[in-house]
Amino acid sequence: MTKLGTFYGIGVGPGDPDLLTIKAINAIKNSDVIIAPKTEKKEGSIALEIAKPYLKSNIEIVYQVFPMVKDFAESPEIFIANKNEILSLLDEGKNVSFLTIGDPMFYSTYIYIFNLLSEEKINIETIPGVPAFLAIASKIGRPLAFGNDILSIIPATAEKNEIESALENSNTSVLMKVYKNFNEVVEMLENHKMISQSMLVSRCGLSDEKIISNIAEHKNENLNYLSTIITRKDK
Repeated sequence: MTKLGTFYGIGVGPGDPDLLTIKAINAIKNSDVIIAPKTEKKEGSIALEIAKPYLKSNIEIVYQVFPMVKDFAESPEIFIANKNEILSLLDEGKNVSFLTIGDPMFYSTYIYIFNLLSEEKINIETIPGVPAFLAIASKIGRPLAFGNDILSIIPATAEKNEIESALENSNTSVLMKVYKNFNEVVEMLENHKMISQSMLVSRCGLSDEKIISNIAEHKNENLNYLSTIITRKDK
C-alpha cells in the first residue's frame, strides 16, 4: 500500500526569494509536486517565480486556477476540483507543496484549500512566510507599532464604513489590496489627517517594485493588486 504524501502550505513572502525561510526551502526541496496558484486572467504564477531558485530540476509543476472571490460559496466547484487533484497526487505518495505569496494564513487562497483538506485524513504542514506589509515596513524604515499603539490591517476592498472605523481607532494602519478604489482611499486618508504619513508600495520585492510617498499626487494612477499603504495619524 502506497504511503500518503505530505501536503505543505508554504508562504514564499512578498517577492524577494531571499526572504523565504529555511523551513520553506527545505519543504520545497522535499516536494515531488509544486502547486502554483494563478488567476484566470494571468498566464504565470508570482508565487512560483519567487520560489524558482529552490526548485529541483525534475519537480512536477501543477498550475491551479483560483477565482478572485471574496467568498468560497461563490465558486465552490473550482476549489473542490483543486482539492481533489491535490488528494489524487497525495494518494500516489507524492509530497505536494502549495505556494502562496506572503503568509499562508493571511488573506490567502491557501486558507480555502486548507479548510477543505483539513476534513481529510492527510498530513498537513503549514509553513509561515513574511507578509508584504512587514517587508514594506522594513524597506521604507517605518516602525509599525510601538508602546501601546493600535495597529489595524485593513483590506481596501472592505466596505467604506468599516475602513473609516478602523482608521479612526488606530494609531497606524496598513491598507492592503489598494487598486480598485485608490482615489476613495486617498480621500479617506485626507479626512482622517493621515495622508502626509502615508506611503504606498506596489509589488514589494519584485523587479517592478514601485514606492510612492506623495500618494495624493498619484490619485488617478492604475495600481497593481499587490499594492499596500502604510500610514499613521499626524501628531
